[in-house]
Amino acid sequence: MMQIIMKQSNTHFSHSLETNSLAEKIWQIWTDVPNWNQWDKGLKSAELQGDFAAQTKGFLMPDKGFKANFIITEVIDNQSYTFKTNVPFGALYVKRFLSKKEGKTIFTHEVWFTGISKGLFGLLLGNNYRKILPEVMNEIKKIAEQ
Repeated sequence: MMQIIMKQSNTHFSHSLETNSLAEKIWQIWTDVPNWNQWDKGLKSAELQGDFAAQTKGFLMPDKGFKANFIITEVIDNQSYTFKTNVPFGALYVKRFLSKKEGKTIFTHEVWFTGISKGLFGLLLGNNYRKILPEVMNEIKKIAEQ
């Protein structure tokens, strides 16, 4: 079996963890937008303006910085979703997806910037996001395994 390993950078990075928890439990945590701040310590609040579905909009309020609007661009129920936040001259994408391996649940959080400003936003935001992502993922695992 071939395994693809992504080159990690401040403009495109990911983190995966394995858990004994059911995939449905991770999915429930991931799609409970108002409670994202329970596991993402860089987030003051988050709100979704409708059902958790493609084309639904919401906003994020980080601990530091400005309120950011987002739109869910893709949802495959109990498998993956992607949301997009516009930044000047580009966008920030977050994709979260689930897989199974030998009876365990693997959950992955991937982040990437696009557009002519991706290098700048990679430096301004990506470096910090990349550093805190393992901690964020460990919080999700802890909640799921309770």
